[in-house]
Amino acid sequence: MDLTPFSGTATLSTQGSFEFNMSVQEKFSAIRKGLLEFLILKIVASDKVYVADMLERLRATEFKTQEGTLYPLLSKLRREGLVDYEWQESGAGPPRKYYELTAKGKSQLAELTAYWKDINATINQLGR
Repeated sequence: MDLTPFSGTATLSTQGSFEFNMSVQEKFSAIRKGLLEFLILKIVASDKVYVADMLERLRATEFKTQEGTLYPLLSKLRREGLVDYEWQESGAGPPRKYYELTAKGKSQLAELTAYWKDINATINQLGR
């Protein structure tokens, strides 16, 4: 039995069915969270990139995030073999980690990109 906690308002109606009320903002937040990994792979695919540069590219978008979110995600992607990093000297302080996609990461990004195109086509087709 899954006892994973959830956020939101849960109520039982008189018929015994379960109703979960999630605000539109919470729904959008869940979508953004799910897409963040895809976007990070896209950013890292463009060039070897430092975390501050990733945050800067996301800052003016709906996907603005913080280091506390990005570092665990990058660690997960590295454990999965999708990204790797190398240390590079910095003229402005200590050496920095620069991330790049692995072959597996490039393959996954290609799959995600194709899937995203399919989803957009479906949404556009159904929205007519």
